[in-house]
Amino acid sequence: MPLILFAVPALWPEYRDALPAAIAEAGIDARIVTEADPAEVDYIVYAPASPLQDFTPYTRAKAVLNLWAGVEKIVGNPTLTQPLTRMVDPGLTEGMVEWVVGHTLRHHLGMDRHIVNPGHAWDPTCPPLARERPVTILGMGALGSACAEALRRLNFPVTGWSRTEKPGQLQGDHGLRAALSTAQVLITLLPKTPETENLLNKGTLAHLPRGAVILNPGRGALIDDDALMDALNSGQIGHATLDVFRVEPLPQDHPYWTHSRVTVTPHIAADTRALTSSRVIAENIRRGEAGEPFLHRVDRARGY
Repeated sequence: MPLILFAVPALWPEYRDALPAAIAEAGIDARIVTEADPAEVDYIVYAPASPLQDFTPYTRAKAVLNLWAGVEKIVGNPTLTQPLTRMVDPGLTEGMVEWVVGHTLRHHLGMDRHIVNPGHAWDPTCPPLARERPVTILGMGALGSACAEALRRLNFPVTGWSRTEKPGQLQGDHGLRAALSTAQVLITLLPKTPETENLLNKGTLAHLPRGAVILNPGRGALIDDDALMDALNSGQIGHATLDVFRVEPLPQDHPYWTHSRVTVTPHIAADTRALTSSRVIAENIRRGEAGEPFLHRVDRARGY
């Protein structure tokens, strides 16, 4: 009977029922605890906010199963020698798709103009059709691909750019310039790595069509904040809807809060849902017990 350590005490109330049910449904006879002798633990369910930071004593653990999609706060931990998986959760994906589609449509349709309606202006200007509004997504993993599929169903022409080679997607510096050059709406869904930090900077922002909209539900460090503020002030960027930031919660004195061309959402674009993520965790434990490859195993060299 494998011993599973749920190492995120603050989240245990959300998972107290869902995780045991998913593990039982997967046909696994296991014991789940929130405290244990490290030498007896077979699997660690984890999030980077966990108080557990030293994995050295967990010599028996077959895997560390992260509850979040992002792993940048754990992947470099020198004590972590066990296999690490990240969360690719259907519920998280659905939430991200809904946020991205909703905010894309908001800017595409110019909804603020009518919802806020400053001065009670009667402006009968119609937006273009979706097929006339090019969208670019940076990061074509599970989340980016799902968002692209949903937007294409609405007839938006979607260009994808990926750091790694993927069929039908642009890559490299030349590909990035090409992807940015047509993007009236730019969506960033890349992980945070040394290669992606400040990917959107003064130089790359200049490749976007003037007045482009940026949606960032990926990672705050993807954007050079000073460069974005300059681009917003000059009109090079028409609006930025930002869900993630270098410091969270976003400090109250940060200029994003009061800028007329910035929308701040409080890191709500996608969340890990206990019901669906528990099934992902259970499947990986089943695989570990059966000697099968883990799902969504992190490549330490790439950082995700």
